[in-house]
Amino acid sequence: MAKKKLVRREWTLAELRTLKKHSKDRTPVAKISKEMKRTEGALRQKALNLGIGLGHQR
Repeated sequence: MAKKKLVRREWTLAELRTLKKHSKDRTPVAKISKEMKRTEGALRQKALNLGIGLGHQR
């Protein structure tokens, strides 16, 4: 089975604003993940770096 090549994308200002809004609105991480097309892990890691809560971190 061939491995998928990892592609990292930079976070845009619009994506950061969206993430902060979802944090404030307490949107489930799975829903945010589908909308932003990023993994739950990537969202949680970015939220941790920004100092905002997501999901179970509240």
